[in-house]
Amino acid sequence: MKNKYDVVIVGAGVAGLYAALQFKEDVSVLVVSKREFQLSNSSLAQGGVAAVLDKDHDNYKLHIADTLIAGKFKNNLTAVEKLVTEGPDDVMRLKEIGVEFDLEKDGELAKTLEAGHSRHRIVHHKDSTGKAIIDKLIEAVSKKPNVDMLDYAIVYELDKVENGFYVGILRGGENSQVGCQFVLIATGGIGRVYKYTTNSAIATGDGIALAHMLGAEIRHLSRIQFHPTAFAAKNARERFLISEAVRGEGAVYLNCKGERFAFKYDKRGELAPRDVVSNAVIRESIATNSEDFYLDITHKDADFIIERFPMIYHRCLEEGIDMTKDKIPVFPCQHYLMGGINVGINAQTNIDGLYAAGECTHTGVHGANRLASNSLLEALVYSRSAAEHMSERLEKFGRQPLGRAPKLTELSGKPLPTGLRTEIREILQDAYFVIPKPEKFRSSFERVDKIVNRLVTDKYEITPDYVEARSTAIVAGIILDELREGINL
Repeated sequence: MKNKYDVVIVGAGVAGLYAALQFKEDVSVLVVSKREFQLSNSSLAQGGVAAVLDKDHDNYKLHIADTLIAGKFKNNLTAVEKLVTEGPDDVMRLKEIGVEFDLEKDGELAKTLEAGHSRHRIVHHKDSTGKAIIDKLIEAVSKKPNVDMLDYAIVYELDKVENGFYVGILRGGENSQVGCQFVLIATGGIGRVYKYTTNSAIATGDGIALAHMLGAEIRHLSRIQFHPTAFAAKNARERFLISEAVRGEGAVYLNCKGERFAFKYDKRGELAPRDVVSNAVIRESIATNSEDFYLDITHKDADFIIERFPMIYHRCLEEGIDMTKDKIPVFPCQHYLMGGINVGINAQTNIDGLYAAGECTHTGVHGANRLASNSLLEALVYSRSAAEHMSERLEKFGRQPLGRAPKLTELSGKPLPTGLRTEIREILQDAYFVIPKPEKFRSSFERVDKIVNRLVTDKYEITPDYVEARSTAIVAGIILDELREGINL
């Protein structure tokens, strides 16, 4: 690692890695990953990537319409049009770098159907599409001589100076500063702000917190998607996802009595958008006084199930469930974030030189609810746009001298109190899970706000635990502040 780069990318999911791949070899880039490069929410993505690749049976207008309907028409239409029209080329670029999407017998890309889509347009690799993409992106980026890849490193500080930034990085108990002209934040979601989530342990909202502390605009952070079919593992904080595609392939949703119920709440039944199905589950749970719900795909051929969903099949087996014979216990769980760091059409924030892409952003693409499999597409389109915009600026204006670096932050301080993150999770889980509880918003915000002030003003030792606790507190505070102020979800 050098002490100066043209671009520092914070985060190594699809958005961060795909962006790094776009830069010419005369642009120096550092990609910082909080853990190993193979661990990200992107790598957990099961279903696939939505894109109009068969114009004989699909078109842009249909994909745009499906996205708007799912998003309750609160989407930014320009952002959606960019996603849908540019996205297919990015998907084909993934194929060119070696991502092995499933194929039909005639060699064409296989496309499945997911909730909210009016056409079969989701390309996939079995039920582990994210991992297939991440593995190939890591391989491709690691071959680029202009890109340095730093793992097990957490960004704890971001300082704006003249013509750029200084990035404070903590690794192995030691800290350092890296100067750069541009920063791309691609740190993913906020799942660990909740008690139960499908997100990996790294999803603590670090990039959103850093951007917020720097003065970047954060929008609609309370637009949180709860997935209706997370495996209902007892007491497990991280609950693995039962992909939307399982319902797309014919699974039915059953209540504690073994009855289908989704059509009572929406004419689209199990294939309604995620927020609609999650809401139906909670209402049915209240009506039946039970949290016992199941997905049943046992009517399908066992070989088909195992071939189509090998990862889910084996994960269920680890929990004692054979999905070819048994109903899968499921329940809604925190899954995805539609709001975040507000960005424009080229992924730029309101702070000059600061960009953001992926789940940590608010592009306006998703509106109030994300359409299934639009997330990886958004990460691809907007991270590429960010890289192109930075490259254009470098070519047009050249490299500018950075302002003076701030003094390196002292890491020492008092130990972090135990239980703060657990308290934050329980507060948010209680106040805002699927069906909000407005009567709890103000008191919940006040409790979290006290934690934020404590973490920001007191001198605690700067460790990865401290950074993540600070991030979750700031993110939870912003969410609850929006809710108490009545900002439209």
